[in-house]
Amino acid sequence: MWNLEGMRVKGGYLDGDQPVSGKVVLSRVCYGGGISHHIKLDSGFQYKDTTISREAGEVVIVDHKYITEVRD
Repeated sequence: MWNLEGMRVKGGYLDGDQPVSGKVVLSRVCYGGGISHHIKLDSGFQYKDTTISREAGEVVIVDHKYITEVRD
């Protein structure tokens, strides 16, 4: 099953390095046949020692191959 819209998931953002969890607001087929999921974050994060950060409620895009758990 590739369409995870409305489901709660865990996965890896930034090539799988940053753990994230939240609700999938959009699943789409990308050019070339891959799948990506737009995830509304449950909690924010600061990525390692960089300026990359996201707040709870923001949306990040995660490739399907980095989804590690589907909870609903």
